[in-house]
Amino acid sequence: MLPIQNIAAYKFTQLGEPTQPELLEELRQDLKSLCTDLELKGSILLSGEGINLFIAGHPEKVETLIARLRSVPGLEDLEAKRSWSADQPFNRMLVKIKQEIIAFGIEGIEPLRHTSPRISSRDLKVLLDEGRPVILLDTRNDYEIKLGTFNGAIRLGIDHFREFPKAIRTLPDSVKQLLQDSTVVTFCTGGIRCEKAAPLLEREGYKNVLQLEGGILKYFEECGGAHYEGECFVFDKRVGLDPDLKETGSQLCFACQMPLTVEELQDSRYQYEVSCPSCYKE
Repeated sequence: MLPIQNIAAYKFTQLGEPTQPELLEELRQDLKSLCTDLELKGSILLSGEGINLFIAGHPEKVETLIARLRSVPGLEDLEAKRSWSADQPFNRMLVKIKQEIIAFGIEGIEPLRHTSPRISSRDLKVLLDEGRPVILLDTRNDYEIKLGTFNGAIRLGIDHFREFPKAIRTLPDSVKQLLQDSTVVTFCTGGIRCEKAAPLLEREGYKNVLQLEGGILKYFEECGGAHYEGECFVFDKRVGLDPDLKETGSQLCFACQMPLTVEELQDSRYQYEVSCPSCYKE
């Protein structure tokens, strides 16, 4: 087994008291101190609406952190998606307090109050195996989708999740009608973006909206690469994971930060720390 355990986890829950913001700061300091002592690296975002984290380190030390998090009121059932790597994929340890644990900026979309119905990875695979009329909607950014997505998924052409609402409202009428007439399953890397994207779709009038529980990473864990083409982009030095949750060898272009597959790294337009097929100029 590879020596570094990587975990991704989030939970929408009321952390601290709105009238006592100092409690959130106390939790931030406590977690930062613990992660430093455990020699963990990654990021933890805290907010009144919950927690979002990506952490890597020695397996026993990662489990110590998870146990501490589950001792926090509201996080007792925190679940983590796990993968392994040979090296530490993060450079440092950050623990921050944010307004939102996933930036969206739309009032009235509050996962603490309402989320769309979920569909498990295995149930989605059954629907796809049977050829049921399901529309898959990728809520991720374009540069993430470049490495891979579900077969036939709708792509919105966005560079930041905050662009999602506008992208939905400006879809061609034919696509809007398709979404209206179908069961729509939203998906993202680990599920957190769908907690806000799917309810927005419902508010826009779409009737049959489901969100893929646990996202692509959970789907890989339970179903492998069935109905999926390529790899999954991740926000650390591993860049891409295959359906076995193993590092693929993809890298980021130093110049434009576009993810590059192993094949693209062999392209004549790729020059280390200079250019890639996406940003090359004669």
